[in-house]
Amino acid sequence: MTTGLTELDEATLVARARDRDPAAFELLVRRYQRRIYTLCLRMLNGATGDAEDVAQETFVTAWRRLPEIQHDAAFGSWLYRTATNKCLTVLQRRKPTTELNEESAPPDLDIEADPARAVGNTAAMQALAVALKRLPPPQRACWLLREVHGRSYQEIADLVGTTPTAVRGRIARARAELAEVMKPWR
Repeated sequence: MTTGLTELDEATLVARARDRDPAAFELLVRRYQRRIYTLCLRMLNGATGDAEDVAQETFVTAWRRLPEIQHDAAFGSWLYRTATNKCLTVLQRRKPTTELNEESAPPDLDIEADPARAVGNTAAMQALAVALKRLPPPQRACWLLREVHGRSYQEIADLVGTTPTAVRGRIARARAELAEVMKPWR
């Protein structure tokens, strides 16, 4: 990798990647791969294979479509929008499922410290994972982008192609449904 490349800001890296500098694009991928994969994993109900495929497709699409990005500083938002749209497409093609993917179960907690609390926390995390799976994909996307990835309402609206008011409504409905499911763990 080019010396000093890691110190460059995102807009400069995007400009260099658009000029087909593979080292600059590789650095962009490294900066975003974990966040994009995590978004895909949660959007796709813990299906690791699908999440890996969608995340990879997102970066392949980014490489191919870099010249279309108008504002270099908007690369991250563009990646989130692309990944979200690809996830929604996968979900629309998928048959509904209610089974819990064991690979997506939360990691074991330190049960030696407080076994009762660890069991309760694990059960709560599993209940949350199941509840997220039951949310309609647009609500799940909005909730994840806001609560997990910290995006603003306007950014989410831009990412999913709706208005900030619609995003607020989707998030409010998602929060209400999740709060209902999580009552036993309060």
